[in-house]
Amino acid sequence: MIKKIYDIFQKREAKLLGNYRKTAVTILIDDRGEKENIIFEVRAYTLKHQPGDVALPGGKVESEEMPKEAAIRETMEELNLKKEDFEVIGNMDYFITPYGTIIYPFIGRLKGEIEEPNRAEVEKVFKVPVEFFLNTEPLLYSMEIGPTNREGFPYHLIEGGDKYKFSKGKVDEYFYKYEEYVIWGFTAMIIKGFVDIIKKNRYE
Repeated sequence: MIKKIYDIFQKREAKLLGNYRKTAVTILIDDRGEKENIIFEVRAYTLKHQPGDVALPGGKVESEEMPKEAAIRETMEELNLKKEDFEVIGNMDYFITPYGTIIYPFIGRLKGEIEEPNRAEVEKVFKVPVEFFLNTEPLLYSMEIGPTNREGFPYHLIEGGDKYKFSKGKVDEYFYKYEEYVIWGFTAMIIKGFVDIIKKNRYE
């Protein structure tokens, strides 16, 4: 058995334990005017998932697809862009949500025109100056998360039974209000992370 364990684990590459849904998004920057602007979408109201929410271009990473490839493909599909209409500058920090999804954000630069987005997925497109996020602190609300559905849980198998003190956590929910738009949730978290990196590197 120990030889088999050696054979399996000596050269094995580590990966995340568990099954996660993967998504990739693009912080797409238009710098062709007087200010650099980030492109946002209002999700189509006909969508089943988060209709009407403000989002970044992006979506599911398909099997056998790398996150960067997914970010490019989804940006093209949602904004009706060609590959030459934008470029990927680099990647942001990725994170795992409490809901079993890994989100991979990328930074992009718009080079072409967004004539008409894909109306099946995007209600409208709008821009927000990067400067706005640099100068605006978002509203922060910490939402508690923890075990809620305990019916049928085998308490008899653990020390302490139903008095066991399960761990609890929290999710930081950020909110930016720009004109009539509210940017919140993981989209706001990604933008805040992007802005924090810029601010940190300003003074290094």
